[in-house]
Amino acid sequence: MGGGQRIVVVGAGIVGTACAFFLQRDGHQVTLVDPREPGTGTSFGNAGVISRGSVAPVVTPGLLRKLPALLADPTSPLAIRWAYLPRLLPWLLRLLLNARPARVEALAAAIAALTERCDRAHDLVIQECSLGELVRTGGWLWVARSRATLLEASATNRRLWDRFGRRYELLDAAGLHDLEPALAPDLEAGLLIGENRWVLDPCRYVQGIARAFHERGGRWLGALAEGFAFEGPRIRAVATTAGLLPVDGVVLAAGAFSKRLAGVGGVSVPLDAERGYHVMLPHPATSLRRPVYSCDHGFVMAPLEGGLRLTGGVELASPWAKPDHRRIRRLVPLAQRLLPGLSGEILSEWQGCRPTLPDSLPVIGASPTTPNLWLAFGHQHIGLTLGPLTGRLIADLVAGRDPGFDLSPYRAERDWV
Repeated sequence: MGGGQRIVVVGAGIVGTACAFFLQRDGHQVTLVDPREPGTGTSFGNAGVISRGSVAPVVTPGLLRKLPALLADPTSPLAIRWAYLPRLLPWLLRLLLNARPARVEALAAAIAALTERCDRAHDLVIQECSLGELVRTGGWLWVARSRATLLEASATNRRLWDRFGRRYELLDAAGLHDLEPALAPDLEAGLLIGENRWVLDPCRYVQGIARAFHERGGRWLGALAEGFAFEGPRIRAVATTAGLLPVDGVVLAAGAFSKRLAGVGGVSVPLDAERGYHVMLPHPATSLRRPVYSCDHGFVMAPLEGGLRLTGGVELASPWAKPDHRRIRRLVPLAQRLLPGLSGEILSEWQGCRPTLPDSLPVIGASPTTPNLWLAFGHQHIGLTLGPLTGRLIADLVAGRDPGFDLSPYRAERDWV
């Protein structure tokens, strides 16, 4: 495989696979470790949006005011399994404290600094991994049955888009239906975030990166990383269910399951999971041309290969809890109202865990305690968007290159509120 360091990347989602790709591109001997094949975990199930328009933290003051109503509504985008609340409470309190207006402004600036740079990293991956056939342009669309609902639902985002130079267009009913003729005629307002792209199959996108990584000499090991063996402060090997892997360096990119291994490496992080669901429905005779977000109901319909993906909401529960698909199934009739002709037939169901830190920022950087451990997790709802950029940044840090902007907001030893 040539020279470079022996590096193990733990986690084969979009973030870990991109880290492996960029490190291998730098000439390192990289092994990607995950019991599941690349792209088949949480990265499998998202709406496929490459969202340069994402700048807002997970919780904002407007959302905070709506929490009681959201928790009372069985079709709302938020659910909590109350048995998990005692364990969740410290994380949840930090999350809510980060909804203070001044804090939201600072966190949005840090998110925007990442999403501002996401397209260049995706473009490199798309070109070098021959993934152009999977990528579509045309933005994504927010829709509502009234202009007032649309303006209220998008108020925080529009203010932040204006601040950070993200382009968007407000649409009346005629403009909305010119873009998406298949939508219900009673929708009166839309908002187009035209800079966003989407991929037709998020899993295939990750697998395409993994294929290029493998063709250039990288290795995937289908095993579970269980711990680290140390020599002084440095990791000398990764202990896996397939045996010990001697290393010169380790990248931890295991998404919502990174917390335990981060602790083994001496790093304590308040990481928890926002569980997400989707169902796949058959495309109607006239389907959507781009992903569509319903401001009235808080879900996304994304036209992907193999069907229309209906996804939405957050369930706060243990990452290991049994899936409960009842809430996502309740959204199917609501989706049919937005898209006449949509069948209620469910082709498949899915549940995964978004890795979220209470300040909505990922951890990207070197471990403060272990010299040869790098951390890359916590990308919440924008893992697909930020995966290639994170891979490039980790490769820069391993090589000692200047990443080109300040990474201190994403350090593991930061304040969380």
